Amino acid sequence: MTEPSTRVAIVTGAARGIGAAIATRQAADGRAVAVIDLDEQASAKTARAIEEAGGRAIAIGADVSDAAQVEAAVNRTAEELGAPTVLVNNAGVLRDNLLFKMSEDDWDTVLSVHLRGAFLMSRAAQKHMTEAKWGRIVNLSSTSALGNRGQVNYSAAKAGMQGFTKTLAIELGKFGVTANAIAPGFIVTDMTKATAERVGVSFEDFSKGAVAQIPVGRPGQPEDIASTASFLTSAESGFVSGQVIYVAGGPRD
Repeated sequence: MTEPSTRVAIVTGAARGIGAAIATRQAADGRAVAVIDLDEQASAKTARAIEEAGGRAIAIGADVSDAAQVEAAVNRTAEELGAPTVLVNNAGVLRDNLLFKMSEDDWDTVLSVHLRGAFLMSRAAQKHMTEAKWGRIVNLSSTSALGNRGQVNYSAAKAGMQGFTKTLAIELGKFGVTANAIAPGFIVTDMTKATAERVGVSFEDFSKGAVAQIPVGRPGQPEDIASTASFLTSAESGFVSGQVIYVAGGPRD
């Protein structure tokens, strides 16, 4: 099915890193972009970069785990840019710790931002997609969904994202809406640098250790994820739905 003439994407957690790269690529693909992050001033930096490159974007500050703020953000997007038919749920946080040290707040915060956030954003955006009979939802999972020491909360959230994605694909497919997940491996971002700090090693050594286990022999970059999201949000990807694509430089389960 042909993509609607109104081409509007929402990208959450888009102030920096993977989210910013995805938002920038969506704009390069010809979409107006709502750049959503907790801090609207931080989002504005990404939005300005898009506009300076000739694109169209707005910055929105919103807590994706808050239903009222999510509804307001999606409504503002529709009013200022047009009905959104692309949603990339990228917003996420880390609260790493070993199980016996992990607080309930550490658990609740990570599950709330990742899973509740993706649920609220998808629920709010899907009405625009189903009305248009066309839509693309991309959820960010992670190789940590397969298990990772010190990340029981993050691993659970990212594994949950995969089941969430597959169910969206089943429910929304008849409306011309696809849902897929991207599971990045080692990507050079502030979050991976924070993980290196958590385990007490320099990022250079942390990166070398990770690259030694990656078949393609290099770390991933945010643009690698943005390129995959570009395909999954395109008209050409219409027969791809309910899939988890590991973008990790080599095989994953």
